[in-house]
Amino acid sequence: MKQTNNPYYRTSILVLFCAFVLVGCNETVQTEGYSNETSMRGLLPQADKIVNDGLLDEDPYIRTTAVEVVATTARMQFMPIVERLLMDKIVPVRFSAALAVGDTKYRDAKSALNALYKSPDDNTRLAAAYALYKLGDKNKLAAFGQAISSKNMSVRANAVFLLGKCGDKSSLTPLYWAKDADDSDDKVRFQAAEAIAKLGDEKIYPKLWTMILNINADDRILGLRAMGALGTELARGALTTALSDPNEVLEVRLVAAEQLGQLGYTDGEPVVLEVFTKNLTENMDNNDAERVKVLTALATGQIRTANLTKYLPKLLKDRSKLVRLAAAKAVFQCQMTRLEN
Repeated sequence: MKQTNNPYYRTSILVLFCAFVLVGCNETVQTEGYSNETSMRGLLPQADKIVNDGLLDEDPYIRTTAVEVVATTARMQFMPIVERLLMDKIVPVRFSAALAVGDTKYRDAKSALNALYKSPDDNTRLAAAYALYKLGDKNKLAAFGQAISSKNMSVRANAVFLLGKCGDKSSLTPLYWAKDADDSDDKVRFQAAEAIAKLGDEKIYPKLWTMILNINADDRILGLRAMGALGTELARGALTTALSDPNEVLEVRLVAAEQLGQLGYTDGEPVVLEVFTKNLTENMDNNDAERVKVLTALATGQIRTANLTKYLPKLLKDRSKLVRLAAAKAVFQCQMTRLEN
């Protein structure tokens, strides 16, 4: 599948870690995965160690992914480490750390964010602006106005991505501009479409439908993620169509299963379960197997049925750090659901 060298535009595996918003699930999803609640709770120390090690890893890609797990599962005990990563020498790590501070509203890092906002790097400054906005400085929304028309496509893509996360519907006009601008590249257009979907504008549905019909599987995955963000009945139908297509590639079907799980539906359980029961990764090369296992773990964390969660201990011991981080995220999501019940 197509990869990208851009550290900010989240295709490949990393895009899948940062895309999840935990929404309300129906009663079946909330309770079904806890037939052995004590066993699931016993996985937490192992999952915590995986994330702690990831935050301290020498590989910036692993550090960035670990930060995303902390942010999306609100494991606040790790935020002091995340705060230190605001000063990381690698820009994508600083970028993700700033987003984590904003998403978790970790006010202890506000002074560090103010310093980061003065960074000469446009992407770092945008991330700091987003975090400060989430901490209550609504004036920082203006920081995205100039960035969204930047000639640098990474900056423009990040501006639209963050506007979608800000949740302010007044951003729809500039987002549609970015989507339709003649000089916007594909990554900007796709990111803008997802941002518009996050803001709940149903008019974006036809664009999302064209994305999931794209010849490139990674682009279809982006379209499915955006459908999940939109969350309407039409969007659910599109996700179900991708899930049930026997000719669709496994990775795309797993993302459809995960997105349906996020919306509270367990339709994707059989597709995810087959990865385990039929050992579908056995004859794959290492990269493809890693990608499928990551997607499988992430889908498990959203669907959370007992048939799937029983395989998390195996995934937590996988040789791939990315797979282990995805499994740790699933454990945290299961624990969050238990606490909400």
